[in-house]
Amino acid sequence: MKLASSIVLCLLFMISHAACQEAPASGGDLRAQAAETMRKAAIFYRTRVASHGGYVYYYTPDLRQRWGEGRARPDQIWVQPPGTPTVGMAYLRAYEATGGTYYLDAAREAALALVAGQLSSGGWSNQIDLSLRRLLERLGRGGEIYSPMSSLDDGQTQSAIKFLARIDRVLGFQHEKIHKSVLRALESLLAAQFPNGAFPQGYRGPVRPQPVLRASYPEYDWRTEGRMKEYWFLYTLNDNVIGYVADAFAEAYSVYGDERYKTAIRRIGDFLILAQMPEPQPAWAQQYSFEMKPVWARRFEPPAISGHESQEVLKTLLLVYRVTGDRKYLEPIPRAVAYLRRSLLSDGRLARFYELRTNKPLFMTRSRRAYTLTYDDSNTPGHYGWKFESRLDEIEREYNELAGLSLSALSNVPERPLEDRVREAIASLDDHGRWISVHDGTRIVGQPGWQRQAGFRHISSAVFSRNIETLSEYLIATADQGR
Repeated sequence: MKLASSIVLCLLFMISHAACQEAPASGGDLRAQAAETMRKAAIFYRTRVASHGGYVYYYTPDLRQRWGEGRARPDQIWVQPPGTPTVGMAYLRAYEATGGTYYLDAAREAALALVAGQLSSGGWSNQIDLSLRRLLERLGRGGEIYSPMSSLDDGQTQSAIKFLARIDRVLGFQHEKIHKSVLRALESLLAAQFPNGAFPQGYRGPVRPQPVLRASYPEYDWRTEGRMKEYWFLYTLNDNVIGYVADAFAEAYSVYGDERYKTAIRRIGDFLILAQMPEPQPAWAQQYSFEMKPVWARRFEPPAISGHESQEVLKTLLLVYRVTGDRKYLEPIPRAVAYLRRSLLSDGRLARFYELRTNKPLFMTRSRRAYTLTYDDSNTPGHYGWKFESRLDEIEREYNELAGLSLSALSNVPERPLEDRVREAIASLDDHGRWISVHDGTRIVGQPGWQRQAGFRHISSAVFSRNIETLSEYLIATADQGR
């Protein structure tokens, strides 16, 4: 009888112990696991993945192959997100969450890699070749990399400025190289703003003043006329150029308190008001001529109303309002949102392009190197985004909140609970400190050679940065539990 009782007690203990082993970690345990996961991942990324302190977009798990916008050499790092500034910001967030100097040192290394690649024109291009810097040093040119153009495409210069400004503040404005670099970059960016508040896609120095006009439809045949060779010096909204600029100036204004940055943001809002097209399409184009008419950019980017860029413009106007408090920057939003809702495709998405005046969705087909405009979306080239998810509910909700209006009953997809995302980040880190991603075959940033290979295993800087940010957010939110 005693033996049977002992067996039962033993079994109960084993079941209980197993249950404890499988039970979710408590809050304190989860904090410890989150901190350890972040430490292990950061050590791997800093010591094994980094090149000269900088990063590219993707790596094979064995780190033998690297990609930014295409294949990268060992001495090349990328500026365009999700490259070096993105990873550097994640390190700074980890430092904020933990106070660990290891993360700050990693962020400083990333910042100095960017400083090394700053161009003579004041900003950055999409990538930095640090072997070129060493060559220039040997030639006695001080390591400065000459380039005719700093790029604002896809947030290249803007993301570098935002990260450098943030780490400059964390370092107490005492790191001379970083401090001088970011202020120089901000001066060059201020000089790249046109009198109407617009920005080009790239700049070599101060821009040439142009007349201030309001947007209008072209009177000529836009299908065949109005092509410009150096379109990147025109007024550009493509790929959220001006939204990234506004965000960089907002960060700079927060860090340095210089009123010129706030004025630049206000002027961005003024340009976006001018650039809103007249009825029947009160939204925005990707690119405007100095006469403020939509114009061609690349061969597959026609003069058109852009569903994607228009959503980015609406988000930028909301940012301008938050910085300035001037309600005139909210005024263009309701009619633009109403127009975009009328323009939704049957699947609920927005077309990248809508034909001027007719509002028909525009696409392209490609034969060899030739692109042809079409209304048919069945054979579009895979290298470009032709349709985008609608963010109109999110935009309208933010507008209503800022405008002080009653919230409309809009559908909302709630963000996954923070603890769920933390547990996923912890569970998915492997024994080497890597987050391995498996490609699903859809189009991704950078267009590496394997982008259509479903199942391709790789390490992603975007995933690393997102997970570090998530873990940091959790550690900050639960800081009281750690005391």
